[in-house]
Amino acid sequence: QVQLLESGGGSVQAGGSLRLSCAASEYKHITYWMAWFRQAPGKQREGVAAVGRDGTTTYAHAVKGRFTVSQHRARNKVSLLMNDLKPAGTPWFYCVADSGLDCKTGAFVGAAYALWGPGTQVPVSS
Repeated sequence: QVQLLESGGGSVQAGGSLRLSCAASEYKHITYWMAWFRQAPGKQREGVAAVGRDGTTTYAHAVKGRFTVSQHRARNKVSLLMNDLKPAGTPWFYCVADSGLDCKTGAFVGAAYALWGPGTQVPVSS
């Protein structure tokens, strides 16, 4: 079974930058969206950035202008460049792929994604 694996997590100070990467363990035709979700301590999981097969991107309002999602779809890879990180404890970031929804509003519907990485933590200190 295809698995996703995130890399690049680690501690960073507020205002700093970090790049997360994600790759699939083997080739699989992935549907339209690949995305990143975040779960902060004590909060619900939320979508933060997604990229469509055609390069269309969409971002959560809270990260727009600071985060950039990119992809190498032929290799089933997706990255997330995070700038100006805000203090937020130790959130987990998850790479997701293979959504059953290809509409823009479906980019951040977590239940629609069949593939989830194990997650990587990004502690942001103030």
